Amino acid sequence: MNKSKDVLPDLLRRNLDLVICGTAVGPRSAATGRYYAGSSNKFWTILNDTGLTSYKLSPNEYQHLGEFGIGLTDLAKKTSGVDSDIECKDYDIEGFKKKLLECQPYIIGFNGKKAAKLCLDKDRVNYGRQDVRLGESILFVLPSTSSNAWKYWDPKYWHQVAKLIETKRKR
Repeated sequence: MNKSKDVLPDLLRRNLDLVICGTAVGPRSAATGRYYAGSSNKFWTILNDTGLTSYKLSPNEYQHLGEFGIGLTDLAKKTSGVDSDIECKDYDIEGFKKKLLECQPYIIGFNGKKAAKLCLDKDRVNYGRQDVRLGESILFVLPSTSSNAWKYWDPKYWHQVAKLIETKRKR
């Protein structure tokens, strides 16, 4: 595990349509220096399947997500590993909130319930749109794209986010 600097840089700027937030960079992503690099991770496929991207990007192309109005960050920036490896002290919830309040994306999508629970300080959350916001940003809990969470996989929530963004862009 790397604890000296950010494992992967944030991909953030003002007025993005969607910022996807995970708990921490996984082992494969940390090793390769690319977001969602595990070969069995559904991340790149679901972005394309929903129309959030016009083609299926590879982990090597993660920097191009901004061209599609999508940003990336994690709650634990200075360490990597599977969720069970990450200690509570490694999560920077206040830093996350400050960054996202500054860039004000239309939607903040949590890639999995754990990130949402940590950010919202709740023991339980449901998938889908949340009844609270961060600033003006809509909060949305999405099923994790990790292969470790496949038994909970339901792409409909990812499609709901894409539909919200499509509606916003048509205005």
